[in-house]
Amino acid sequence: MTTWTPGRWARNGEVELAYDQLTSEQDKEPLLLVTGLGVSRRWWPDGLAQALAGQGFAVARYDQRDAGESTHLPPTATGNPITALFRKRGASYTAEDMTDDAVAVMDALGWDSAHLFGQSLGGAVAQRIALRHPRRVRTLTSVSAVPGDAAGLGAVRYIRLRTLGKLARMTYPDTPEGDIEAGVALARLVHSPAYPLDEQAVRASVAARADTGVRDGHSQSRQIGAPWHGPAISRITMPTLVLHGADDPLVKPAAGRTVAARIPGAQFVSLPGVGHDLPEPVWSDVAVRVRRLADR
Repeated sequence: MTTWTPGRWARNGEVELAYDQLTSEQDKEPLLLVTGLGVSRRWWPDGLAQALAGQGFAVARYDQRDAGESTHLPPTATGNPITALFRKRGASYTAEDMTDDAVAVMDALGWDSAHLFGQSLGGAVAQRIALRHPRRVRTLTSVSAVPGDAAGLGAVRYIRLRTLGKLARMTYPDTPEGDIEAGVALARLVHSPAYPLDEQAVRASVAARADTGVRDGHSQSRQIGAPWHGPAISRITMPTLVLHGADDPLVKPAAGRTVAARIPGAQFVSLPGVGHDLPEPVWSDVAVRVRRLADR
């Protein structure tokens, strides 16, 4: 059974960031999971975390600002993530603030540096952390993500707007049951086509970790609309692995290929039959690849 420490909080200015880590892993190499759009840290599969721990990593995860148990910022006018991608001003915070959040979590953990593993929006954030705080990053693994320096039309070109539109139009009651139904719908939308979706198991899993993040378009819009003012991803210098599902229904595989092509020395790996999630059959292979990256 996977055991996480009780939730703790780091602070970046006025923002509190909830985090936890797998227990009894103090002597392993630090690895921080960087979570995707809107969802809490509990959406990371426990089995993936255990697979990474089995490869010698001390695994921690955190809630980005505007997600999970971390600070949620005041509402803004934009509640549609698609609109937020094109917003030029009025953002609640910057992408730099989000990178500093991750460093605040690392400080709270007592980590001078860590391997980063980010998925979806978390992959873009991880790329930005590597640019803004290079001395704090040992290796970078970016999964199913757009280039971290892309904005507006530069980001939209990599996103399947039809799928994003479905996400934006999902409406469920503001109840615990509504949170569960929204989570199941999200899992159904992004799942890997080569691996059958066990909806009964998915529902049980979602019920154990459900929160409002899947339904909260305003928080998602603030996250996705946070502007990046830093350098291009071609300035990333640490060993980098780029993973992307060959059948990703949300972010086009061309995004991963572009990320890998623009980061010097980066390795690109296409995951056949994989969507915008990481199904159980690929966990072991992914963990081994991250281990090889760390050994470079």
